[in-house]
Amino acid sequence: MAARLVQRCCRRLFGGSTFASLATPASLLAPASKTVIARALPQAPLASLHASSLSRQIDKLSVQEQGYSRLPENTEIDELIESASSPEDLLHVGEHHSLNGNQASALVIHLSQLVAEKKLETESILQDSRFQQVLNVLNSQISRVRNGSLLPLLKSLDLLGLERNKRELRSVKQEVRWRLRRLDFRQIVSLAEYVGASKQAEDQNELLSDMVKHLELRWTEIGDTRAVVALMVKVGHLSQTLMDRLEDKALELAEQFTAEDIRKVALALALQKRRSVPLLRAISYHLVQKHFTLSTSILVDLAFAYGKLNFHQTQVFQKMASDLHARVPEMAPGDVMRCIKSFAYLKWLNLPLFEAFAQFTLDNADRFTILNLCNVILSFARLNFQPSCSENFYNMVHEKLGDQLGSLNPHLLTDLVWSLCVLQQAKTPYLQSVLAPQFYSQLLADRTPRGQNYRLKLMHINAAARLESPGYQGPFLPPDALSAPEPPGDRKATPLQSSLQEVLNGVAKYEVNRRFNVHTIYGWQLDAEMMLNSDNQPLPIKDFAAPHLLQSEGTKTAPHGTSR
Repeated sequence: MAARLVQRCCRRLFGGSTFASLATPASLLAPASKTVIARALPQAPLASLHASSLSRQIDKLSVQEQGYSRLPENTEIDELIESASSPEDLLHVGEHHSLNGNQASALVIHLSQLVAEKKLETESILQDSRFQQVLNVLNSQISRVRNGSLLPLLKSLDLLGLERNKRELRSVKQEVRWRLRRLDFRQIVSLAEYVGASKQAEDQNELLSDMVKHLELRWTEIGDTRAVVALMVKVGHLSQTLMDRLEDKALELAEQFTAEDIRKVALALALQKRRSVPLLRAISYHLVQKHFTLSTSILVDLAFAYGKLNFHQTQVFQKMASDLHARVPEMAPGDVMRCIKSFAYLKWLNLPLFEAFAQFTLDNADRFTILNLCNVILSFARLNFQPSCSENFYNMVHEKLGDQLGSLNPHLLTDLVWSLCVLQQAKTPYLQSVLAPQFYSQLLADRTPRGQNYRLKLMHINAAARLESPGYQGPFLPPDALSAPEPPGDRKATPLQSSLQEVLNGVAKYEVNRRFNVHTIYGWQLDAEMMLNSDNQPLPIKDFAAPHLLQSEGTKTAPHGTSR
């Protein structure tokens, strides 16, 4: 490339013959020619003049071809742009001075800063002819804009609200794509943050694709926690390969993470459903060992992330519970609900913390939405938690939910009543609302796995209504709704179930004395069932009535002292 540049300059400065003699390599000249030239040079001042002129021309051409690579000196125009205190001042500079590409980009960047600081409307600026003139300069000289100004320029045009299909904005984006190889890694990280947060990300597929490819190739250049955290949050979800490498880098830098970094990494993993056990163990270790002072928002987000990933770390949970317990009275109802729900997913119960949550819910019932209150009930049922203030608590719940049952969607209402049955707080109105024919018919018609799950819950509610609610008179599910739900697939017996069946076959001696995989009308499947007389001897179970089966094979009444 350097040789071609020298040849071009020589052609401009000298004629073809002169250039030919100068361009001939010394190694190809005869020894006599070398002597002649060596003697002639000191006596030829014209040659010295041409040599110095050649040097100047080469420097000039180099600057012209690589205009963006050399920083221009500060000029009067640059000072006017920097000192401008209003959009009008900047537009005045653009109107009365001839700008180059770098000055036009500096003007647009400063203009966007003023708009953001003063919260100005941009519509009048975008329609101003002086601004359009600046955009024309940018479009014609975009290749000369410095790398350091190119990304701020792209962000500024976006902030000013320039339409995404405008020629000038598309020109800047295209220039960024062309220069990706020449951007340093810090600039690519900044670009990733901008593109990842942009509302127009769907319109930047080509830029996104190119940027991710460069990140996949240059990931080893990551040297600080800010870069790895930003990339995991903003663009990690775009590439499995990139995210794998970012997780490796995060594991390497985990010791340097701040509490905020840990929060962002944990949330990125949770939202992408990436259960990276080594990385989760590392950030858990540093959370415990470094004794960070964690804000309430960080604690709530960490609880969500651990719950979403179903990652158990008792020491971290204990630290979170200890820090949260004292702050419960100051928390927002939404944060309290999120914490309760997250710990419920983890099936981790800290009694002092949940007592505080229950008391907070009772004291601030008016601040809880119906949906939040339903989520609290569902979470308590998942943990089988009964607060010490249960009487007052459930009185409040019945009062808040009593006239709102009809406004809940069918699935949420079923979950709510099922949870109240688990907590033994389901009253007649709740049972009637889901066991009414017009309600359960829409759920029973659903044959999807989700529909089968809710059919099972309806059977549980029906069983609670029959067995645990003496005052309840109906309605109930019809017999045809009590058959065993369709299995999710070919479910093989577990080793424990296989061992149990093997042992019971030996104890029962005969097949008539036992049953395996018994589907009951209550929605529960029994692994095995036997009947023993008062002497603990097996009885032919199929001869006796079985009220827990949809269709009993026998009709005999069990003898006194028989146990099932």
